[in-house]
Amino acid sequence: MKTYLPKVDPDTRKWYVVDAAGQVLGRLAAQVANLLRGKNKPIFTPHLDTGDFVIVINAEKVVLTGKKETQKTYMSYSGWKGGEKYRTVAEMRARHPEFLIEHAVKGMLPKNRLGRAMFKKLKVYRGSEHPHAAQKPEVITLSR
Repeated sequence: MKTYLPKVDPDTRKWYVVDAAGQVLGRLAAQVANLLRGKNKPIFTPHLDTGDFVIVINAEKVVLTGKKETQKTYMSYSGWKGGEKYRTVAEMRARHPEFLIEHAVKGMLPKNRLGRAMFKKLKVYRGSEHPHAAQKPEVITLSR
């Protein structure tokens, strides 16, 4: 048996725009991660980057279910003794709402150099404007 290797041309990658307003964070992140990996294509190969670019707009309007808005925390560590900081989702949404989507999607990608290359194709923006109009992105509505 020979392994099928599709021709992966970086010039043929599509651009998609996803509106995060009113979407549940985990479900949105799973579908965005599938687009970044290329799992929606017939040429999907686990060890190759066959995915497309994804632009997520309205990141501050993403929804979390239950009491996660106040109970879920994100931890960061400065490297110094006692340098741990814990922030709730509400604090992160006020300060850096793009982080919520980026963190969720990054956790659903492979943990290696291939995953890091896929993550670079994700562009997340706070408002409804984005600077990628020249790429002619296709608006895609994700199922809820």
